[in-house]
Amino acid sequence: MKTTFREAMRAAMRDAMQRDERVFLMGEDVGRYGGGFAVSLGLLEEFGPQRVRDTPLSEAGFVGAGIGAALGGMRPIVEVMTVNFSLLALDQIVNNAATLLHMSGGQFNVPLVVRMTTGGGRQLAAQHSHSLEGWLAHIPGLRILAPATLEDARGMLWTALEDPDPVLIFEHGSLYNVAGELADDAGPVDIDRAAVRRAGADVSIITYGGTLPMVLAAADSLSAEGIDAEVIDLRTLRPLDDDAILATVAKTHRAVVVDEGWRSGSLSAEVSARITESAFYELDAPVARVCSEEVPVPYAKHLEEAALPSVARVISAARATVGQVEAVAGHA
Repeated sequence: MKTTFREAMRAAMRDAMQRDERVFLMGEDVGRYGGGFAVSLGLLEEFGPQRVRDTPLSEAGFVGAGIGAALGGMRPIVEVMTVNFSLLALDQIVNNAATLLHMSGGQFNVPLVVRMTTGGGRQLAAQHSHSLEGWLAHIPGLRILAPATLEDARGMLWTALEDPDPVLIFEHGSLYNVAGELADDAGPVDIDRAAVRRAGADVSIITYGGTLPMVLAAADSLSAEGIDAEVIDLRTLRPLDDDAILATVAKTHRAVVVDEGWRSGSLSAEVSARITESAFYELDAPVARVCSEEVPVPYAKHLEEAALPSVARVISAARATVGQVEAVAGHA
């Protein structure tokens, strides 16, 4: 069937609420308004105000309520409108949701799912456009998911709801309108492993979420130049699938990591470090990174485009990585 990323997410929530009466949705404007990005449109009419709950503008309050509901046996889906606003709930997410299992000596699980929009490229300015998932991927006790395809948008939620511990799902805002074909029987998907989205032999381009379409476009352009790029979609940012990362580096011997977060202290830095620690002697060139410029994401379109990763920047990084090897071989 033809669908969009937004509709696939909505179908996932509808399916979860039909499967399990403990599942409910709460957040700002998720009910009558249909969600800040229209993901929950129509669910209030279908499931009623007890299971689709509009909340006050208090992220700390309603994320905390979600934690309490999870502790009480429910399966809450909490929507935080954008990742920037999740900073207002960091105490609840980091000091409570992520730690209660440990601090209770294994007595209390927190089966909570928090959904939020991330990323730039939509001229929403700095307070609505940052990519902070790498920050939260730093925290033990959380699972961090970044769906990039229709199948993952449709399938990750139910698997996350079955996890006894808190799961954060980051939905890149640029993906909501992406349309494509989705199998009529599409359902839950694995959330433990990365995926090879394009096989290749010359360079591995490792990415996730909203930058995946850009990386695939770059790989197609590189192919026309005779550079065969393998594209890895991390899918789960914590825990990282080390086996998949190391396997692709062992295959191509070159890596470019694309991350919309800032370069300093980024998820790309963690991936690069793991490659260096565990696959250094497989590398024929230094690991390259393509990240956002270290500025607040600008509002002006031309400045925002200049600040974020782009197809051209990915192509340039891949060319340089492959070119370094060619240069060394020529010199030898």
